[in-house]
Amino acid sequence: ELHLRLTRSCLKETPASVRKMALDGNWKVDRSENYEKFMEEMGINVMKRKLGAHDNLKLTIQQEGNKFTVKETSTFRTIEIIFTLGVNFEYSLADGTELSGTWNLEGNKLVGKFNRKDNGKELKAFREIVGDELIQTYIYEGVEAKRIFKRA
Repeated sequence: ELHLRLTRSCLKETPASVRKMALDGNWKVDRSENYEKFMEEMGINVMKRKLGAHDNLKLTIQQEGNKFTVKETSTFRTIEIIFTLGVNFEYSLADGTELSGTWNLEGNKLVGKFNRKDNGKELKAFREIVGDELIQTYIYEGVEAKRIFKRA
């Protein structure tokens, strides 16, 4: 009985003991690389791509164990996303594209694997701290884009 209790206790603490990442805080987009090409590959029309390239995106990230709260504020919308590592959830991009997938922790990176609801194709996303910047990388159909954020 004691052994079971210890095991249960250890299992219960494992997710909560996920190490705190350096992502916590407020971030403002500083620059993008290949973002317009990525949006084009995603099927976003030219007007929305032009606007999206200048969306003034701000992120507020809070981590509590394996649970993350991400507030996205841009020219177009403000949305709060709450997700737990490894747990599937649904999300809509600013252009209305609906996704379903998970975020997981791999080393010092948050790795997102999402499938589009309209065509089933995979969108991968990565968030990591490099130096004093938050690098968000997206890969869709072989096109890779980066959005680089500075602390706000």
